[in-house]
Amino acid sequence: MIPSPSASDNRYFVYEVAGLNRYQQPDNSNYVIRPSDNVFMQVPYNRMNEKMRSIARLGGTIVSIRPLNEHLSQGE
Repeated sequence: MIPSPSASDNRYFVYEVAGLNRYQQPDNSNYVIRPSDNVFMQVPYNRMNEKMRSIARLGGTIVSIRPLNEHLSQGE
């Protein structure tokens, strides 16, 4: 018997992250590229902690977390 997916398996969240460069900075440059835009990431519920740790390691700051679809997250 195949286990049915739980409601948490279908939930996605959007992380708004500040402080991440979209482009890799060359190692030999003597200047800093200042990130100017926030980045939005779609994250499944079961990978939230892993993604938070990854963002922190890269020097980003999570500005907000919200459900991808309010109606789906409430079980409607």
